[in-house]
This record gives sequence, C-alpha cells and structure tokens, in this order.
Amino acid sequence: MAAKAGDNPDSLMTLATVFCLRNLRKTMCYQGFRNKLCLRSDIFLPSEICDKLVNTYMELVHTDSNFEPVESFFQLFSDPRTTRLTRVQLREDFVRDRDLEAIRKQDLIELHLTYCNNLSSRSLKTLTCFRETLVSLCLFGCNHIFYRNAGAPLACNEDTEDEEESPALETDFNFQGFNRLRLLNLGGLPEEVNAETLLKPLKSLTSLDLSNVQLLGTTFLTQWKDRLASLVLYNVDLSEELVNTMFELVNLRHLDISRESRRSSKFKMTRKTLTAIVQRLLNLVSLDISGHIMLDNCTVPHFEEAMGRPSIEPCKSSIYPFQELKRPLQFLGLYDTTLCNVTHIPAYKVTGSKNEDQVLNAIEAYTEFRPELAHRAINQLFDIARIQHCNQLLRALQLVIAALKCHKYDKSIQVTGSAALFYLTNTDYRSDQSVRLRREVIQVVLNGMEQYQEVTVQRNCCLTLCNFSIPEELEFQYSRVNQLLLKILEPARQDESIQRIAVHLCNALVCQVDNHHKEAVGKMGFVKTMLNLIQKKLQDRMCDQVMEFSWSALWNITDETPDNCQMFLNCRGMSLFLDCLQEFPDKQELHRNMLGLLGNVAEVKVLRPQLLTPQFITVFSNLLDSKADGIEVSYNACGVLSHIMFDGPEVWSMEEPRREIVMKKMWDAIQSWDVSSRRNINYRSFEPILRLLPQSISPVSQHWATWALYNLVSVYPSKYCPLLIKEGGVNLLEKVLELESSQPETKDMARPLFMFLPNTMTFVTSSSQCDRSTARHVSTVSGVMTTTAPGLRIVLVRGTTAGLSFTWLSSCWYCCGGFTHPLGSCGCGPMACCWLSCHATVSPTSNTAVISCLTHTPASSAQSFI
Repeated sequence: MAAKAGDNPDSLMTLATVFCLRNLRKTMCYQGFRNKLCLRSDIFLPSEICDKLVNTYMELVHTDSNFEPVESFFQLFSDPRTTRLTRVQLREDFVRDRDLEAIRKQDLIELHLTYCNNLSSRSLKTLTCFRETLVSLCLFGCNHIFYRNAGAPLACNEDTEDEEESPALETDFNFQGFNRLRLLNLGGLPEEVNAETLLKPLKSLTSLDLSNVQLLGTTFLTQWKDRLASLVLYNVDLSEELVNTMFELVNLRHLDISRESRRSSKFKMTRKTLTAIVQRLLNLVSLDISGHIMLDNCTVPHFEEAMGRPSIEPCKSSIYPFQELKRPLQFLGLYDTTLCNVTHIPAYKVTGSKNEDQVLNAIEAYTEFRPELAHRAINQLFDIARIQHCNQLLRALQLVIAALKCHKYDKSIQVTGSAALFYLTNTDYRSDQSVRLRREVIQVVLNGMEQYQEVTVQRNCCLTLCNFSIPEELEFQYSRVNQLLLKILEPARQDESIQRIAVHLCNALVCQVDNHHKEAVGKMGFVKTMLNLIQKKLQDRMCDQVMEFSWSALWNITDETPDNCQMFLNCRGMSLFLDCLQEFPDKQELHRNMLGLLGNVAEVKVLRPQLLTPQFITVFSNLLDSKADGIEVSYNACGVLSHIMFDGPEVWSMEEPRREIVMKKMWDAIQSWDVSSRRNINYRSFEPILRLLPQSISPVSQHWATWALYNLVSVYPSKYCPLLIKEGGVNLLEKVLELESSQPETKDMARPLFMFLPNTMTFVTSSSQCDRSTARHVSTVSGVMTTTAPGLRIVLVRGTTAGLSFTWLSSCWYCCGGFTHPLGSCGCGPMACCWLSCHATVSPTSNTAVISCLTHTPASSAQSFI
C-alpha cells in the first residue's frame, strides 16, 4: 500500500529531543536553589544535541499551548564546558535580553533573531561576545535592539530603567571585530540607523539583506563587489544610482529587488534594465523582480511565441531580456507582475499567480520574511482549492501549516490560512492525507482559535474542524478543543453562525467517548454553558439549531455520567425543560432530545427522587401519548417512568397522579408501538435497560426493557446482538422466562429474542427423546418448557460442540417469530411458532438447518417453564 501524504515519521532524534524538553527534571536537570533548574553534573552535550534542544524548545513554545516555558532554560547552556551551542534560531517577543546574556560564552557560528522586539541594546552588547566566531547573523524585525530603552516591559528580575524615558538610539555599536561574518540580515533596520556606518567595518560579506531599509547612499555596497553573492533589497526604493551600483556587483548569484506591491512602486522596470541585469550579472542564478510595474515591450507578442509546451529554454523565452541567459535560472520571482502570465519562462522555479505551482512557490519563498506576500498567495491557493482542484496536496498543506506556525500572531495569515485549510482537508482530499498530517492541521487550527477571538478566524477554524472524524481525530487534543469551544460559546458571543458550528462540534465531541472524557468536560463548565445558551434562546423565543444541538449535547454528555446529570439538575435544568416544553410544544426533535437527556438522569438512582414530583410525573405521563418523532418521545418518557417505577411503590408518596394509573398508561403506550420501528437512538451499553429485567417490583418496567431489547436486536441485529451477549443479556432474558411474576406479554416478547443470537435455536417438539439428557451434543440447553398442546415441549438450545452435528428425528415447533433467521425462514407472522417437517439437521460448520414450515400456532401457547 502506498504511503499517504505526510506519513513520514519523526526521526528518533526529534522524538527524544521533544521528550527531554517535556521532562527536563526527569532527564537532564534537577531542582536547584530557589527552585532554579540546573543541569546535572554528569551531563555533557555536543553542539548537535544542544542546537536541537534550543531550536525545538522555541518551536514548542510558539506552537504547542500545552508546553510550559522554563524560566531559566537558556541558563542551562551558559557553560560551554558542558553544553556547546553553534547554531541558534530565536523568534518573536518571547526572547529577552537575559536569554542572550545566558549563552554569551558560547562560540556561536549562526545566530538568527527574527521579530524579537523585546530585545534592547543590551543584546547588541551581548552580540559582541560572539564577534570572533559568528559567521551568520540575522536581526530581521528586531526593531528595538538598536535602542537603549526598548520601550517594552522587561521580564521579572531584569534590570529596569526609567519607564518614562524615551527610547534612545544606540550609537556606540558597530560591527568592528566581526571579521568572520559572511551572512547578514538587517531587514527592517530603523530609519535612524545609518546602514553605511553600521556596515563599514565588515570586509568579507557574501550575503546581505537590507529589506525595508531606507538607504541614504548606495555606493558603500561596492566595497563587497568582489565577494557579494547575494543581495536582498526588498521594498527598497530603486534609483538610477542604486541600479548602477548593482551592476558593479558582478559576482552576485542572487538578486532580490522585489516590492510588496505595484501600487507602491515608482520605479518602472524596463526592457533595458532587465537586459542590463542579464548582461552584467553573468553569475546570476536567482532573481526576484516581484511587485514591479513592467512595461509592455518586455514580452514577446503572443503570435510570435515559440510553439509547443511551456519551455524553460532561454532561447524560447517569452520575456525578451531573458533570451540572453546562458542557462535557465534556478529561481525567478514574478509575483504581482504581468510577466508571470506568459507561456515560456526560463526558470526552474517561478513565483506568480498564473497557476498552482507558481502560487505554491510564492508561499514557500515569502512566508518567513514577507507575510504580506504569503498572505496574498495563500488567498490564491484558497481559490484554487475551492473552485478548481489542488494537485499538490501534500506540499500545499505543509506550506500553509508552516505559514500558520511561523506567523501565529499575524491575523491576515491566520484568516487566509484557516480558510485554505478548510478546503484542503475536505472529503475531496481526505483519502490522501495521513494521520500525522491531519494532526498537524488540527494543532495549527487550535493555535489560531486560541490566539484570535476575531469572528472570521473562529468561524474558519470551527468549519475546518468539521472536516475531521469527531471525536476520533480530535481525541489527542480533546481537553484543549473543548475548552476553546466553550470559550467561543460564552454568552457574550452573538455570532449565530459560530455558535451553531461550535455547539455542533461540542455535541459531536461528547458523543461516543469514554465516560472519563465526559466527566472531564463536564468539570470545564460544559453543562452550564449549554444551559446558558438554552436560556438565551428561550428569552428570544427561538428554537433553532443552537437550541436543539444544545439539548442533544446535554443528552450525550449525561449518558452514564452521574456527575453531569447532577450538574444538570443543580443548574435548573428541569425548569428549562418545562419552559421549553411549554414554549415549543410542536418541536418534535427538541422533545426527543430533552426526553433522552431525562432518561439519563432517571438512570441515576440517587437523582430519581428529584424527578418524583406531581408536576414532573404528570408531564412524563402526558408525553406517553406523544406521536412526535415516531415513537421516540413516547419511548423516552416511558423509559424515565420505568426507572422511577423500578424504585417500588414505597417511594411513590404523592396522591396524584396515582401509580397504578401511570403504569396503565405505560402498558397502553408500549402496546401501541410498532416493534419493527427504526430508531433515532444509539446505545453504547444496555446496562441501564438490563437492570430492569430480573425483577418483580415493576412488571411494566420489565416489559419496557424487554420491548426495547427486542426492537433494537431485531431491527439492528449486527450492531446490538454482540452487545447483548457481551453484557450478559441472554442469561437475564432466560431469568425473565423463569420468573412467575413476568407477564405473558413480556415472555412472548423475550422468547423470540433468542433466534437473533448466533448459534441459538428455539424448538418445540413432541418427541419424548427431546429433553435435557438427550441433547448431549448441545453445549447449552437454555431450558425446556411445556405448552398447552398435549405432548409438546419447547427446548431452547444455544451452540454446538465443535465438529458435531445433531438431528431432531421427530416433528417439532421452531419458534421463528416470522423473521428470517440464519437457520432458515418460514415467512409466518410475528410471534409465531412453526411446525417443522420430520427432521431438522444442524451442522456447527455450516450453521444451516433443513427445515420446512407446514403450519404455525401462536407462541403464547407455551405457558410455563419446567
């Protein structure tokens, strides 16, 4: 079988790293003075492990809400004699000055700081500690690092300065002594900082990123003309001076002069300029001119374009200047330009908006440092997935997931990314996705829900969760997703669409899960939240999906969970039940959901006295006559009363309604139901029903339970037969037949149940040989009973000894109830026993019987058990 998309497992290194980080005190550390976390004295870690620990730690901090940051984590790497760091990547406001100071003794080769706005000039001083070893440095978006007072709050115990002091530019820092530095990213450098002065000491740069930097002059770039291989000038205003300076950097392999948008561009990209770039920069393999206004004379007229399939050969290029390339470019950025729409583009990877491949390339290229472009590209991917079809599903999902992780705090990315995920995870693509990949989607969706309370993000995230199998696929984040949904459903929220989706998800999450999950969610305030929604809908006199889903969710969460049933009663649930019944007398599904919930409450013995009031009993009794939703409302009302009746007449302290009258109404209701009714109900356990069987306190309760089992087992045998056997229901049904107190109607209902069970037959025979002693090949003889017909006996047999068969050598009655049975079918009416021919042979290997129906008689002719 081919592996599904995204099914590659994590490496052992990754798994071990995450485990250690989640269990630092149990693996690498101990609790030191004042609860400070300290590295164990016998731990010595090489750079490969230390780098992985730090970088994975940062990823967990930003993407896993269950991961708790450690206050003194970076202090664990303060001593290079026990821990070695060489390549560190830190991002976002989580990073503080003291974190860098903690690792200042390390011989760092690479240090990437991205959007670390809580760093001040203290960190610039720390950077000088790395000047002798640092080869690659990124300070992208670290706007406050060049100011003495960053203006941001410091962490506890940090040295504080006067909060009223205005940020002051740090003038003492430069890159003097950073002799090994080769790669430098200063994207977003503040306008007050003079780039030329700052960079002048650097003699050996090979890569420079000055994105969004205002350059006062450009000639200083020529000091690296013999070395510079990569120059990024994204959103830098181009001028004739700057363009001419670029042409002097003849060793450039990568040049990025792109812009965020054509609307902000004053520079016109002409055919002459593009031609000069190709002719002068002969080593170029990567070029990005996205966002520029292109003059029409750059492209070959359509009727002159080379024929055939799209080609990357320069000689066939639809863009005139690129016909002079010696070889295709490895990368060509044409996003937000007209050039991306031409047929022949001489590059292996192109960004643009023409097709899926260009859009995915744009997301990949721009996510980390240009979220504004990634946002637009993801929006185009959303259109592709929604209107067309995404052909590179794995890549698309991985890129969107990466963008959402990278820009957890960027609202525009979260809105478009969550919308794209909704379409990329729907049923059209589901079969191609692995469990691991879908779990990654769920995690980034929950991150978005956690970070943003904005309506669009919440709606997109909730809709995306609806694409998953619930609760199975969400169980690994079960507590978290429930907490987030309950937060959405706080009364202050007024958006109806989000409420409806969130309630639907809540309902699905508490359906078909273990009781400990339901109890945990109940303690989160689930019951109270649902009742608050119901109260609000009552005030608005509106019975919509939110109202019905809320009652359905309460029905599910109270199933076999007494604590949640208690919460329902404590939160005035019965009062809301009566109000809804009165306000919405014709809402059948609402009534069914409410009565199903009360059935769960009635199953809890200690709570039943709270239902035993004249008002409630009268309501339940009246609902026995309800025809709403088929038999469901009447059935559930009868179930509630059956459990109450099971407590006996001594607890019935009220004068009206009288217990006997209510019981009579229950009998009449049960007799009116169609035993072959298909049900809108799902039992996970028969235990609450089975406890009503072997008793004589309330025959009507016993009859209701027997009817329920017969209906479920006969209509859904494959689903409920195994459950009945597993929970010991067969033995309890045999006891019903043994009890003298069992009503004939109940026995008649219980008897045919056996025929639906595997390897079970019910025979009535006149043979004197047909008794317990002669049925020696039968593993279980359930019982023998006499009938009113002279000389007839009923033998209930279940199962045969392996490898044996037995033959009844005389005519007998086969109690088939008129339904098809694995042993054969007679086609007689319900509740009938059939006269078989002279013999019936049963083989345990074939599980078949040779039978012939000659006549039939009512099964009620069997009167008593021997």
